[in-house]
Amino acid sequence: MHIEMENFRYLKIFSFIFVILLSSSEAETRVDKSSVFLVDIRSFGARANDHRDHTKAFVAAWDKACKSSSSSVHFIIPRGEFSVGPLRFSGPCTNVSNLTVRVKGHLKASTDLSKYRSGGAWIEFGWINGLTLTGGGTFDGQGALAWPFNNCTSDSNCKLLPTSLKFVGMNRTVVRRISSVNSKFFHIALVECRDFKGTRLNITAPSDSPNTDGIHIERSSNVYFSRSHIATGDDCVSIGQGNSQITITSIKCGPGHGISVGSLGRYPNEKDVKGLVVKDCKISGTTNGIRIKTWANSPGLSAATNMTFENIIMNNVTNPIIIDQSYCPFSSCISNVPSKVELSEIYFKNIRGTSSSRVAVQLHCSRGMPCKKVYLENVHLDLSSSDGGRKQSRNRGNEAVSSSCRNVRANYIGTQIPPPCH
Repeated sequence: MHIEMENFRYLKIFSFIFVILLSSSEAETRVDKSSVFLVDIRSFGARANDHRDHTKAFVAAWDKACKSSSSSVHFIIPRGEFSVGPLRFSGPCTNVSNLTVRVKGHLKASTDLSKYRSGGAWIEFGWINGLTLTGGGTFDGQGALAWPFNNCTSDSNCKLLPTSLKFVGMNRTVVRRISSVNSKFFHIALVECRDFKGTRLNITAPSDSPNTDGIHIERSSNVYFSRSHIATGDDCVSIGQGNSQITITSIKCGPGHGISVGSLGRYPNEKDVKGLVVKDCKISGTTNGIRIKTWANSPGLSAATNMTFENIIMNNVTNPIIIDQSYCPFSSCISNVPSKVELSEIYFKNIRGTSSSRVAVQLHCSRGMPCKKVYLENVHLDLSSSDGGRKQSRNRGNEAVSSSCRNVRANYIGTQIPPPCH
């Protein structure tokens, strides 16, 4: 009986301690939640749907958020329409380790081009650690009024229109559940970013809108984009120079120019591209599917290597697989000097669907630096009919589509339609 009483006493003591610990834990949770510092642009004079320029209110709100002494900050842009000019949301935000920008509203860019610097951005995030951009809102570049001023196809020294969303020198960034429409130039651009994740993005512009690349990545590492829809007038995704460990997956692309590596080799001192994976994507109604493009007469040596394109569905794509090492987008291009960008370790795996042109696979490499270690495994591309369906030649069967190769000895594994280059 004495032992039972002692056990009962210990049980009560342990129960009491457990309740104290549980209460302490709950209190800490409440403290953590209450320690999130909220910054709402309405507190700085911004009012939805009043058609005024709210740039100053956004700048003041950002200054308050970035200089907060709290480690966790939520920057709130509520529902409604807000007009803003160029914005630079710059760090470092010294005390803030997690900064969430929650956009629920519809932001509209200024159409006054004199407010933007050439090659600049409408909204730029720079030198911030731990940014999350989310909320389901929309960034409207109002590009239709700017596109007539884009003369870059005829003038190599043209003034570049502003990118809608630019991320510079960012670390540990998450962008999810936002929309970008009608950018004046690129929709989203990354420059010198690390550990960047983008998902559930909706990016749209008319198919004839110039240079409206969906996502452009340059000099960045450990970048991951997934589960997004991109329909523009240029590349859905473009991988520029100096990138490493880039993953693009589950993207619905089209219309537009497809998913591209490059263009590479235009400028001196470009860095190499390495470690690219593009997989589980669907490309529809585009001028190109998977494209690698480098300039002829490159001013310096560079390389692109270890690139895998896997499980890609092509639907009525003009050039489903293309390597073009004589790339030039201008109306007149004359150069007899081959590209100095070395391409190697390129894998095309499980590429299937339809081509709207008879040359479904085009591997045109540099005669100065022929491509090395190019592999095509299980490629099945039929010729599409005018309505986007499949069409077979009555007499030649699958040879209705063909391959074209220059300065490359590709390696073939498994199914090959079109037939390999001889």
